[in-house]
Amino acid sequence: MRTITASGKAAAILVGALALSGCADRWDRPALGVDAPGRWKDSAANRPVWPAADWWRGFGSAELSRLIEEAERSNQDIAQAKARIEQADAQVRINGASLIPLISASGDSSLQRSAGADRVVGGLQAQGSASYEIDFWGKNRASVISAKASALSSRFAAEVIALSTVTSVADTYFALMGAQERLAIARGNVKSAQTIFDAIQARVEVGTANALDRAQQRSVLDQQKATIPAIEQEIRTNETALALLLGRPPVRVDIKGGRLAALKTPKVAPGIPSQVLARRPDVREAEANLAATDADVTAARAAFLPSFNLTAQGGFESVALRTLFSSQSTFYSLGAGLTQPILNPQLPGNLDLAKGQYRENLFAYRQTTIQSFVDVENALISVRKTTEQERLQQAAVKSAREAYDIAQAQLREGAVDITTVLATQQTQFSAQDTLVDVRLARFQAIVSMFSALGGGWAASGKPPGAGPVIAAATAGASAR
Repeated sequence: MRTITASGKAAAILVGALALSGCADRWDRPALGVDAPGRWKDSAANRPVWPAADWWRGFGSAELSRLIEEAERSNQDIAQAKARIEQADAQVRINGASLIPLISASGDSSLQRSAGADRVVGGLQAQGSASYEIDFWGKNRASVISAKASALSSRFAAEVIALSTVTSVADTYFALMGAQERLAIARGNVKSAQTIFDAIQARVEVGTANALDRAQQRSVLDQQKATIPAIEQEIRTNETALALLLGRPPVRVDIKGGRLAALKTPKVAPGIPSQVLARRPDVREAEANLAATDADVTAARAAFLPSFNLTAQGGFESVALRTLFSSQSTFYSLGAGLTQPILNPQLPGNLDLAKGQYRENLFAYRQTTIQSFVDVENALISVRKTTEQERLQQAAVKSAREAYDIAQAQLREGAVDITTVLATQQTQFSAQDTLVDVRLARFQAIVSMFSALGGGWAASGKPPGAGPVIAAATAGASAR
């Protein structure tokens, strides 16, 4: 009867422990509090067009594709991010060691001669030992979950850096192309201004124009020449910026460039705002960080509960090698221990720290989600308005060119004053330069749209739009 009673008590203790094991991860978590609107303020798209993994190919530039692919391979920021992934994976293995027994083996030999004795006594020993902490409360398992979430976060962080690098390459390449176009326009303007100057000079020589007319045109010509060095500097600066993104010295980089007008306009359109959250790596990184600190809170709560340890040791001990492994030389010991924290001021502090970090990451997650909505809205309005502005500016360039051509013809016939020629000339020069800037802004707005929609990343090995990290982490915690 005593045996049954003792067994019943042990079973009751075990059942109670298992029942309490689910309490560590049941704490009053604040609500995520994400306000995901059902529509965009500046979008009339009926069907989403999400970015492909190689979305940059939609611009139709083989050189841009080559530069981006090289940046993905050689960019130093991306390489650092990959190294941080290795560190996070190592931390998962370190934390996971607490879930398996620790086993060790040792061997010893000794010789001893007592004072005044003629005999030397030897001893041999070979033993193994094992220890294991029973994870009743899920403390060790929670630390592993936290490490896994941090490792996942490091992968999303690497995707954030990769996306930023890709968009920087595209923006810089387009800026270089824009500067090349502006340089060509500036040189054309110099040629046009020189033609007008020569015409005025001819009129001065025959007495139909004066020195002031010539000086005014000389000023226009010199101003156009003065714009060229700054544009050339901009081209070189963009080349060196691309070299940095490619992880190469500037002398090793040669960019051909081209005309912005020759680029294609890829199609991209967002779905509903909630879909964007699952596609952006920065949002998923914030989710993973939140899941990691959630597990940290579970581990900090479990630290208040008793810890159970099992130990075992055994081996062989003899004074002679030939009898070392005989049955008479064996020894062993088994032990079980329970440790209950009673007065440990660090435990409440650790719990408050974990909860504070959770709340910090919660606010960071909310901020990241709001920023994702803001980025998409800004990209939508930028694409729409720069497209409209480019269309209007093309009409302005056409009108300015027509007025300038008429003024040139009338100048040759002597039917127009120099002030009118100077005005139409400056208007055309300015309109052409503005058109390049507007076209550059439109392409960079399209790049910002791809970036705002997550750029087609797939850090987790799953297709974009996979389930949220927090749900998976919570399910894993509940399974305990």
